[in-house]
Amino acid sequence: MDVVEILLIVLGAVIMLQDIVWYAHFLRNTRDVLSAGDKKDAMWRRLGLVLLVFFFIGYLFVGLFSEPDMMMALILLFGSVFVTIVLFIMFKLLDNVKEQSLDIAKVLISVIDARDPNLNGHSVQVQQVTMLLYEHLPHAMKAQVNPVSLEYASLMHDVGKLGIPESILNKPDKLTEEERELMRQHPKIGVDLLRPLHNFEEVENWIYCHHERMDGNGYYHVPPEDIPLAARIMAIADTYSAITMRRSYKAPRTHEEAVAIIRDVAGTQLDPELVEIFLTIPKEELERCIPDKVKY
Repeated sequence: MDVVEILLIVLGAVIMLQDIVWYAHFLRNTRDVLSAGDKKDAMWRRLGLVLLVFFFIGYLFVGLFSEPDMMMALILLFGSVFVTIVLFIMFKLLDNVKEQSLDIAKVLISVIDARDPNLNGHSVQVQQVTMLLYEHLPHAMKAQVNPVSLEYASLMHDVGKLGIPESILNKPDKLTEEERELMRQHPKIGVDLLRPLHNFEEVENWIYCHHERMDGNGYYHVPPEDIPLAARIMAIADTYSAITMRRSYKAPRTHEEAVAIIRDVAGTQLDPELVEIFLTIPKEELERCIPDKVKY
C-alpha cells in the first residue's frame, strides 16, 4: 500500500474520530426543553453514534488488514469529510432554531408582562440575571443544570400570571390577603399552562418552586432540600429584579440596596451559597441586565 494512500486513510480516520467526539458532545447538549425530543428520537440519536463508531472501526480495519487502492482511500477520506459537513449543518440549524425560538418566546413574554405595567421588562431581566449567575457558578453546579432549559424557565417563570385578573396585577395599592393568595397561585398556573409541552417537563418544578424559601415558608411550603438548584438560582434573580425595578407603588432601589437586602435574606429566603456567588458579580454586569424601560 502506497504511503499516500495510508496517509489519506489515517486522515479520514482522524476526521471520523473527531466527528464521533463532536456528535457525542451534541448528544449531551440535546437534553434541553427545545431539543430533547421523545424516547424514539433518543434511540435514533444513539444509533447514529453507534454507526459513527462502526465506520471508525471500518477505517482501522481497512488501514491495518487490507490493501486499498487510491480510489478506496479517497472514498474513505471524503466520506469522513461529508459526515463532518452534515454534522456542521445539523448543529448550525439546531442553534438557529434555538435562537429564533428564544426570540419568539421573549416577544410572547413581553406581551404577558405588558398586561402589568409593574412587570414590563421583568421577565427578560430575570432571565439575564439568572444566566449571568449561572455563568459564575462552579463547574460542579453548572453540570447539574442545563443552561438552555434554565434560560427558558427563567424567561417563563411568571407565565402563570396570565391566569391572574388584571385588576390584581394592576392594583396600585397593597393586595388584600385574598388577592395575595390568588397571586401565589401563579407558579402553579404556569406549570399547568406549560404541561402540554412535554419537553418542558424538566422545568416544571423549577417554575413551581421559584418562590420557595430556604426556611420552608415559601408559597407552597416546599422543604429546602426539595427546591431544585435552578429554582434557587431563579429566586435570586427574581429578587434582584423586584428590588431594582420601578413599580407604580414604589420607587426602585439601587444596586447597593438590592445587594444589602439579598445578603440579609441569605439562609432564610435565598440559598446562602448561591448568594455568596451572586455577591461576587460586578455591579456593572448586573446593571447591564436591567432593561431600559425599568432602569432607575
